[in-house]
Amino acid sequence: MNFRKQLISTAFFSIPWTLNLKKNPKIKETHFKSYTPLFLLASLSVLSIFLFCCFSPKNNDVHRQTPKPTILLVPTCRSRVSLYVYDLPEEFNVGLLKDCRHLNVYTDMCPHVANSGLGQPLQDMDDGSTTGSWFATNQFMAEMLFHARALNHPCRTRDPARANLFYVPFYGGLHMSSKVREPNHALRDDLAVRLVDYLQSQTWWHRNHGRDHFITLGRTAWDFRRGEGGPDFGANSLINLPTVQNMSVLTVERQPWQGHNQYGIPYPSYFHPMTSLAVLTWQEKVGHSHRPHLFSFIGGPRKGVEKAAAIRDELINQCSQSRKCKLLKCDNEGRNDCHDPKRVLDIMVESEFCLQAPGDSFTRRSTFDAVLAGCVPVFFSPHTAYTQYKWYFPEEYGEYSVFIDVEKGNVSVEVELMKIGKERVEEMRKRVIDLIPRVSYLHSNASDVGFEDAVDVALEGLSNATALLS
Repeated sequence: MNFRKQLISTAFFSIPWTLNLKKNPKIKETHFKSYTPLFLLASLSVLSIFLFCCFSPKNNDVHRQTPKPTILLVPTCRSRVSLYVYDLPEEFNVGLLKDCRHLNVYTDMCPHVANSGLGQPLQDMDDGSTTGSWFATNQFMAEMLFHARALNHPCRTRDPARANLFYVPFYGGLHMSSKVREPNHALRDDLAVRLVDYLQSQTWWHRNHGRDHFITLGRTAWDFRRGEGGPDFGANSLINLPTVQNMSVLTVERQPWQGHNQYGIPYPSYFHPMTSLAVLTWQEKVGHSHRPHLFSFIGGPRKGVEKAAAIRDELINQCSQSRKCKLLKCDNEGRNDCHDPKRVLDIMVESEFCLQAPGDSFTRRSTFDAVLAGCVPVFFSPHTAYTQYKWYFPEEYGEYSVFIDVEKGNVSVEVELMKIGKERVEEMRKRVIDLIPRVSYLHSNASDVGFEDAVDVALEGLSNATALLS
């Protein structure tokens, strides 16, 4: 569950960036060779020869079989990244999990931190080729998923002298959510301050004054930027600490105006593939799905965030009155459905467009659920995606999304979407489906699957960013 955060209204602006998009490699089918024996042992019976000749596999038979996934390939590092992962004292990461029931004041997090942050397996999503790829992943698990991937990453080095990136695996989001009701600010900030003290005592911190170090936070930057005065939403002051200002901060939502050292990374969705076959199978499925709904909205009303509340109320109203829209309203009556991954994805897979209204903050996990479903996202604030995820989405936002400017007053969403031709919609959906691998977090046990996932993209982006600072 999100905590309330102040939403600041701004006009649209865009930040240019460059992406190196790589096409997914095609699966290579395994060809079984037929071997002809050079001689037959005298002890072989006629029956044995007959069975061997009649039932040994032929190439044509194998081609008719579904290729089976394999993770036997040796991982290779394809980039300039050389990643060193700090072995922090447990109090900064895995030690926090020992009291998982109290990591969130609203939710028992024990089921969510299981499987290195993947959460509980989703058996009803498995369809053979994607078996083991689906989990009920909590939206705030990015820091755990990143840590698990980093430990097994092919670009990891255990020699800090060889590293150009230093990863500090601090579970700051989980700690923040456990202290959100702590009235004493010194106690709320205590673990962050001790982390800073630890880093400043490390030899490799001083090589570049921390400019080649980074942390990953599974919550928004607003949760770590407590300022003086104003309402207290339970945030700590981690990002405001001078030492952390020297580092790079990966977060699911960056501060658009002052986040000079912050980089947006995807919210985790439910798909964590282990093989290329799983990715291609899912892309093929959503690419050919029947989409009877022009658009859909999955979400609930908001209170206390005036602008976001107004947008959501209007979208809920428009969707409920349109025969072309599928609404899943996340109130007390619909809460279970809204937290059912299969229900959510089923609706999105059946929709051409998925509305992404700001909520407690600018960004939404729903944006990445929509991409996973091959549903073109519709944004109402530039800060829901365009100023956030420059490493992950195309610079030209019209390639993969629709922007509706609410500053112009009430606009009929249905009318605006109906203006987009079918061929254009198809082009946009293909672009969205191409983005699925790079916004997904691979299963930590995956091997060399042949594509960049969210962690690979982040490491490459950090490598480029720190090279400019050197």
